[in-house]
Amino acid sequence: MRLLLAVALLLVPVCLSAQEKGGKGPNPFSTPKNLKILTGDTPEQLQMTMRAFTVALGQRCNFCHVQGDFASDDNPKKETARHMLALAREINGKFPDGATVRHVSCYTCHRGATTPATEPPAAPAQ
Repeated sequence: MRLLLAVALLLVPVCLSAQEKGGKGPNPFSTPKNLKILTGDTPEQLQMTMRAFTVALGQRCNFCHVQGDFASDDNPKKETARHMLALAREINGKFPDGATVRHVSCYTCHRGATTPATEPPAAPAQ
């Protein structure tokens, strides 16, 4: 009985590890391809930036990326994202401390929506 328990306890972590490896595809951050704006970012910085995009837009990765081929430019929203990144960099660069402090990010305008808010919300009816 002890032997059976010991074998079971040893097999559980092995099975869980195999499931984790089998369930995930290649990590797109380990060897990024087709970077045009985020060229100097480390894989960790790139992953943090992409997570910030998902929060800022309230969307998942395949909103801008082709599922299974993150390097592809077939989704036109990816090019729009590049333009928006360039715009944010331009704005931040105009501040005296623009190279070190980020004043404007995607979230500044998008606030969790794919379309930026261009007007304040309507006043509540009284």
